[in-house]
Amino acid sequence: MTHSINYGRRQFLQYSAFGAAAALFPELLLANPKSARSSPTPGFNPDVEIEFTAREVFVPILNDGSKTKVQKYFAKLLKGPENTVQSIADNYLGPTLTLAKGQKVRIYFDNNLSEHSIMHWHGMHVPQKSDGHPMYSIEPGERFVYEYEVLNSAGTSFYHSHAHELTGSQVYFGLAGLLKVTDEEEKKLGLPTGEYDLPLVIQDKRFNSHGQLQYVHGMHDRMMGFLGDTILVNGKPNAEFSVKSRAYRFRVLNGSSSRIYKLAWEDGTPLTAIGSALSLLEKPETRPYIMLGPSERFDLWLDFSGRPVGTKLVLYSLPFSGAMPPMFERMHGRRGRQGGMGMMGRTDMMTSDLAQGDKFPIATFKVTEKVSDSPKLPAQLVRLNRLTEKDVDNADKPLPIAITERHMRPLVNGRPFSLDEVMEIEKVKLGSIKKIKIYHSHAEHQQHEMSSQANHDMEGMDHSGMGGGMGMMEEMGGGMMMAMAHPIHLHGQQFQVLSRKEGHVNRDDYETVRHGFIDVGWKDTVLVMPGEEVEIIKPFQDFKGLFLYHCHNLEHEDLGMMRNFYVH
Repeated sequence: MTHSINYGRRQFLQYSAFGAAAALFPELLLANPKSARSSPTPGFNPDVEIEFTAREVFVPILNDGSKTKVQKYFAKLLKGPENTVQSIADNYLGPTLTLAKGQKVRIYFDNNLSEHSIMHWHGMHVPQKSDGHPMYSIEPGERFVYEYEVLNSAGTSFYHSHAHELTGSQVYFGLAGLLKVTDEEEKKLGLPTGEYDLPLVIQDKRFNSHGQLQYVHGMHDRMMGFLGDTILVNGKPNAEFSVKSRAYRFRVLNGSSSRIYKLAWEDGTPLTAIGSALSLLEKPETRPYIMLGPSERFDLWLDFSGRPVGTKLVLYSLPFSGAMPPMFERMHGRRGRQGGMGMMGRTDMMTSDLAQGDKFPIATFKVTEKVSDSPKLPAQLVRLNRLTEKDVDNADKPLPIAITERHMRPLVNGRPFSLDEVMEIEKVKLGSIKKIKIYHSHAEHQQHEMSSQANHDMEGMDHSGMGGGMGMMEEMGGGMMMAMAHPIHLHGQQFQVLSRKEGHVNRDDYETVRHGFIDVGWKDTVLVMPGEEVEIIKPFQDFKGLFLYHCHNLEHEDLGMMRNFYVH
């Protein structure tokens, strides 16, 4: 879990980047991280104060009596309502936070890990210095102070580590927790509360024979994204919920590094969502299944009314295809079972028994008590300000977010992450509302580059164990060779999906996912399938600064599939 890092060199590079960025963007007042925010701001009077600590501990995860080494957030409420911090005993997940719109919040973060770290308030509309940008990462023994006003409406968010090149590992080993925001409009709806308002945090892990977490296994896991073979819900395997015969609100978070879930009941009962990532919906949305990409959240209305005591329902992730490159899916049997060890004739690339798109159970819900009272599902929830092209100032020239899938290097807009570089297309005026197009970039020169590299890689290989080798080579020559689904996350203010265009999707693959997208309400992450074009509308209001946009496949993020918008 501890990573070998030359801290002196890392700090030198970080401070050099700070100096270069400050020269380029002097109005940002980018400061040395040691002095950026190590003490409270005079005159900022918080309604809520919380002291957070991150440290390594051992907790029970598996049901075999073992304890697993994790990285964990601990929190102590210094000021604010009693229900603000709800710690979870014997669990690696951080405490659940409950904040209210309009509250002023101060959070002290003490890094007691053996490596640098910083906390990101995912989905929260906060100033640059409180967003958890990796340029503010602090070293072991240091403190960072966040201060912000809660501008979000009622919804479900979360917080997690955002340390440069360590986000994937630190989130995987435990540095994440749920964050709920309430407001007065939500309270008037009479939605399930208390014991009937529950988290459902889904993650996949991989354990060794000693019950210890195993993370990335070579470049294959980095390029394709880490996939575990054990499904945990709220930090535990084989999750089972005892429920009453009434309605519940379950706040579902995909906390996995790269796994995508296709949520559905085993008996075919549709799922109803009442909230997207960052807000309640205008009205309930019912789907036969719901697609949930990494970092996406939905508030589900699960109603067990009328079901007799003893009834068991299982929530599954159903099978789907097309989220991974064709050669990968063929290797794992998603495009016709190959048998044996698959196309490559190797086992070191088959690091998980659960491939992307496989079917597996997530959690069991057992009705253990019959009750007569249950809240009714509201026909209308909240009124949202629906944005259209009339609201943007660039309807005919959307800002691009081009997903670039080059050999061994996933990028965005063709460039790697850099603190001291902002392209013209990444400079945005404060107060503007922009149309953004997210799409897969497959230019002819990129196709040629990938095809040439593929031919080079194949030279000298033992083709006898390749099974459909020529078929793979034919696919590798095409522009979609490395195409895979990417969950694109934008920091700062939330956005709305304007359109989802099928473009050059594989029709058979797309048919397995098309009915599961809920693209209404405010979002901070959108799952983009291969060949799709997704247009969004994003306001850039209230705060100047550098705000990240990146793939929330955390292995891709750590490889540099991340850039900054510069709001000025």
